[in-house]
Amino acid sequence: MSRKEQIVDVARQLLEADGPGGVTMRAIADRLEIRAPSLYKHIADKHELEVALIARGFAEQAEAFTAAISNTTEPVAAIAHSYRSWALANPHLYALMTSNPLPRNDLPAGLEIAAAAPLVEAVHGNTDRARALWAFAHGMVSLELAKRFPPDADLDTAWATGLRSLAS
Repeated sequence: MSRKEQIVDVARQLLEADGPGGVTMRAIADRLEIRAPSLYKHIADKHELEVALIARGFAEQAEAFTAAISNTTEPVAAIAHSYRSWALANPHLYALMTSNPLPRNDLPAGLEIAAAAPLVEAVHGNTDRARALWAFAHGMVSLELAKRFPPDADLDTAWATGLRSLAS
């Protein structure tokens, strides 16, 4: 594993454990037992580190979505379930990936398309429908992460209802 990959691994651990404020070059260096200035030989700045984290998130999502549709007769529901599970398990990385403009020009070529491909495939190439489904899933997950639903809300039923509505 390259030093840059080690840095991104540690940043990911810090992000999920302590939130965005916990991801500092000093904290990363301490975990790696090196001096903070040494990190800049491998990662130019915080933006490059965030792009690397976002890229890792998209790669993980692409893998999860591909696995979700591999053996199902309901690929849209399977991807939605996978999306929700992944986001809830990785809330800080999810927020980093979705809360600000996406640094598309800095991501590895084709990565965003690869992450979306299983959903686009599941809706038979209809990118507008795929975007609508993604917007629904993103909205539901964002509200769930922000704890905006009442405590007695049946989110599984809300998801199923929303997916059925978009499927018609």
